[in-house]
Amino acid sequence: MDIFNLTRDFPKEEKYSLTDQIRRSSRSVCANVAEAYRKRRYPSHFISKLIDSDAENAETQSWLEFAYGYITKNTKEELNQKSLEVGKLLNYMINNPAKFGASKE
Repeated sequence: MDIFNLTRDFPKEEKYSLTDQIRRSSRSVCANVAEAYRKRRYPSHFISKLIDSDAENAETQSWLEFAYGYITKNTKEELNQKSLEVGKLLNYMINNPAKFGASKE
């Protein structure tokens, strides 16, 4: 939501590139976690969706680099730090699926 609110102030010419891309990738992180949880019965699918989520999180970090210039250095660093924390949590889930209702096959 932080990214969505932040991108409201991006220039109109970025609407179909940076704005849409960073919104899509940041939202996809959550959506993939939700899908993973629903697929926890199948450990391989659970882990696969979490890996997809981690990839979207990394993409969001890349878009934050492109957004620098439209956002302050502090905002970029704050959002990047949050993204790194999300990545740590995702990797913990990937490496410990049994703690989330799935187990490694």
